[in-house]
Amino acid sequence: MNTASVIIVAFAALLVIYAIRGTILKVKGKSKSSCCGTPEVISRQVDDTDESHYPYSYDLTIDGMKCSNCARTGENTLNRTDGVWAKVNLGKKEAHILAKHPMQQEDFSRAIAKAGYTLTAFQEC
Repeated sequence: MNTASVIIVAFAALLVIYAIRGTILKVKGKSKSSCCGTPEVISRQVDDTDESHYPYSYDLTIDGMKCSNCARTGENTLNRTDGVWAKVNLGKKEAHILAKHPMQQEDFSRAIAKAGYTLTAFQEC
């Protein structure tokens, strides 16, 4: 085996070890990043979880979310909006919003854009 082959085999072995380590950390829930390379995000809970306090309801379709971390980021961004309680469904790429006051599509579009995603559909329920 020549020197170039040894270097290539060593590099490949390091990549395999790194991949296995990342998989083990992910399985144990100790990974420091998501599939899209951003740090893991902790869910932000809303203080008021009494649905009767939220007379307005909206459904949003959001483009750009790829993993559960993306969904938490989008949900947290919406939940930071005053009087809003959001639940994001990654599989459907949708958010169901409960609001204490009337909201406009632009309000949600701006919030979603700040998180790095795109609002593609808005429906008042």
